[in-house]
Amino acid sequence: MSLSYRDATLDDLPAIVAIYNSTVPSRQVTADLEPVSVESRLAWFHAHGPEKRPLWVVEAEGRVIAWLSFSDFYGRPAYSRTAEVSIYLDAAARGKGLGKQLLTAALAAAPALGIDTVLGFIFGHNEASLRLFQSFGFGEWGTLRRVAVLDGVERDLLILGLRLDAAA
Repeated sequence: MSLSYRDATLDDLPAIVAIYNSTVPSRQVTADLEPVSVESRLAWFHAHGPEKRPLWVVEAEGRVIAWLSFSDFYGRPAYSRTAEVSIYLDAAARGKGLGKQLLTAALAAAPALGIDTVLGFIFGHNEASLRLFQSFGFGEWGTLRRVAVLDGVERDLLILGLRLDAAA
């Protein structure tokens, strides 16, 4: 499958939210315990833009099947060259290499966006996402032990990081 993505528009937000909400029951990907609304994600959507913090969507047969976002890390100016990357796939698109293609595209685009440090925040029990990021050379930069409670189970949040410059 060749990857074709584009910048998201506000019209894509319902599909973006639907894909996000499809991951909530798995307790693997998000710390949200209930589905979110489109309205609740408006500020998040508007915090993205193609120049510095893009939000991309992938379409197949006329519908959004995946999205990727670059988000600010910690929101202070000194961290402007660091971004968190999030990848979410429709259930039917999972396990087909699309996440790998999106992460490849994100890392290739990062320098032009002024990003030289990429982070992933991944639950310690999300083995598929950990394998994906580690296969690109992301290292474990931190572990927040037992910070999330999912269905009564305390879970770790791992911070994976990758420097894109030669001085890493």
